[in-house]
Amino acid sequence: MLVTGIGTILRGDEGFAPEVVQRLAEQQLPAWVQLADHGIGSGRLDCDLLGGYDTTVLVDGSPRGGAPGQLRVTDLDLTGTPEPLSAPGPHGLTPATALPLLRLLGGDASRLVVVSCEPRTTTGVGLSPEVKSAVPRAVGLITELVWGGPAEPPSTPADHRLQPVSE
Repeated sequence: MLVTGIGTILRGDEGFAPEVVQRLAEQQLPAWVQLADHGIGSGRLDCDLLGGYDTTVLVDGSPRGGAPGQLRVTDLDLTGTPEPLSAPGPHGLTPATALPLLRLLGGDASRLVVVSCEPRTTTGVGLSPEVKSAVPRAVGLITELVWGGPAEPPSTPADHRLQPVSE
């Protein structure tokens, strides 16, 4: 399983994903869980997706018209016809641009889950109070995804560290 954050701490609530991934790095997760922080330059996202993961969890602060701090878990349907390949936007690769590129490269993301949080602001440094309070809830949701149900502590701690991604 790959759990990756997309966002930057330099733009307000865009720092949601890096904060969630950092908190997950402090958890005792199984050794088969890989954490990555792809920042806003997600050019390596497809390379990581080619790694043959059964499940990929993308963590993102993205506006969807909800209340600030609202979490959404979306299990993307990857069985349909892929969207045409398009140029990445200002945030680099998104699921909409990464998946067609992944398929073009001959990869298969298997299961792709997006855990997103509604931002309040994308200016300044630091999370808004609403998004900050959503971070532990997101960590709990992702931990449940890892364990396939309610979070349980591992029987033996794994040597699990956040692997930085550099462009």
